[in-house]
Amino acid sequence: MARILVFALFVLALAAGFAWLADRPGELSIIWQGQRADMSLMVAATLVASLIAAVMLCWWIVRVIWTSPQSIQRFFRARKRDRGYQALSTGLIAAGAGDAAGARKMLGRTKGLLSADQEPLIHLLEAQAAMIEGRYDDARKKFELMADDPETRELGLRGLYLEARRLGANEAARQYAERAAEKAPQLPWATEAALEYRSEAGDWDEALKLLGDGRSGSAEEKKTYARRKTVLLTARAAAKLNADPKGAREDAHQALKLDETFVPAGLIEAKAYLREDNLRKAASILEKLWKTTAHGDVAKLYVRARSGDSAADRLKRAEKLEAIRPNNAEALYAVAEAALETRNFALARGKAEAAARLAPRESAFLLLADIEDAETGDQGRIRHWMNQALKAPRDPAWTADGITAPEWRAVSPVTGRLDAFEWKTPVSALEGPVEEGSTDAVDEAIRTLPPLAIEAKPAAKVEEVVKVEKAPVEKPVVVEKAKDEAPVQEEERPFFGLPDDPGVKEGAAVKRDGTSGFRLF
Repeated sequence: MARILVFALFVLALAAGFAWLADRPGELSIIWQGQRADMSLMVAATLVASLIAAVMLCWWIVRVIWTSPQSIQRFFRARKRDRGYQALSTGLIAAGAGDAAGARKMLGRTKGLLSADQEPLIHLLEAQAAMIEGRYDDARKKFELMADDPETRELGLRGLYLEARRLGANEAARQYAERAAEKAPQLPWATEAALEYRSEAGDWDEALKLLGDGRSGSAEEKKTYARRKTVLLTARAAAKLNADPKGAREDAHQALKLDETFVPAGLIEAKAYLREDNLRKAASILEKLWKTTAHGDVAKLYVRARSGDSAADRLKRAEKLEAIRPNNAEALYAVAEAALETRNFALARGKAEAAARLAPRESAFLLLADIEDAETGDQGRIRHWMNQALKAPRDPAWTADGITAPEWRAVSPVTGRLDAFEWKTPVSALEGPVEEGSTDAVDEAIRTLPPLAIEAKPAAKVEEVVKVEKAPVEKPVVVEKAKDEAPVQEEERPFFGLPDDPGVKEGAAVKRDGTSGFRLF
């Protein structure tokens, strides 16, 4: 566009010059070697312009003829280079698609058209072709050559890192990742890998140093940086908690500034204050965290913050949590557990039933079984609640890669992934109603449940098969017993109905009919 504009301006200027000369006529006389030539000024200007154009044309022809060998050579060289890049591109596509034969064919063609010094990607194509064919040693050598070349250093280190991970050489993979992170900190894979290795080794100071300041980047990158820094600060605080409570408290406080809902950081800061005998500060932190998260670990630490408290004091603390977050399953469970310790069975039963109604889970039903055992010792109802616990979802726990941990950890022990643990319900091995024919598995699961607070009495021996008649929940249930036993009548319970056939004692055989199926008590 600029050239067209310049050419147009030049033509306009030339036309303006000739128009100016035409408006001012004149005569021009030239005497050369005794000859005199008379002409008008316009003719003289036209001759001069024609002479200049002729000289330029002759110069261009001479130049084209003179440089034609180099031009022809450049043409064929460019054509060869284009064919080489086309073969290289086709070879990389074939390698990405897993076509070993096509990649090898294109590699040979590329080498005939391009030199490795001219195009370093030839090493990449050769390494990819070797990996597809299973020649990993050759591929590793090519990656090492690429790692020594400044133009392909990051690409070579990436290939060596992946090969080391594939072979299980974690130390070599760590060295490659840290070398890449040092040379090119903008590479996400290198930074993440180096962070994971340093975190797995517990080197939190170096991990934080590698993380940087996080001032640059997009909003999403800044969010990821804040999350990682929160996790690393919390992990360092956990490592310092026993030896340096003050340092742990400062790190946890910085983590809470980045994420005020991060429960592990709040727990560590509260524990640090408790080690410094500052109960007021610890309680303030836990109460603030409880308002936003209502986390079970927060409730446990808050209720048992001071080891010298009595059961009544713990109950008051649990009731304070319930006042802060009413109608919350965790708060109700904490009150029920504390009430059981004070042997306030009515309060414990009411709160436990409410907790189980809001969030049915294993611990709520086991707590109901403990309450029943401590208050009445009714084995039928105890077995009922244990059966409900067996079928209920498991309690939420810190879970990562299919395993659970009693406390939060920064790194997964399975994969070494940073920030892998989440507070969620683990996968249950047995969940939902008990299917017909699965009573053996259920019996085995019940035997593995935690023991009750009071040991159950041995069941009476029953010689004959007992037939159980299913009755509605709102009516008393009468069970036909063996000949030497009298019928037993159970009073109605308001929560979840009566346990199925409570009159049958532990160890009694149960006859299967067409309506009830197998029952486990």
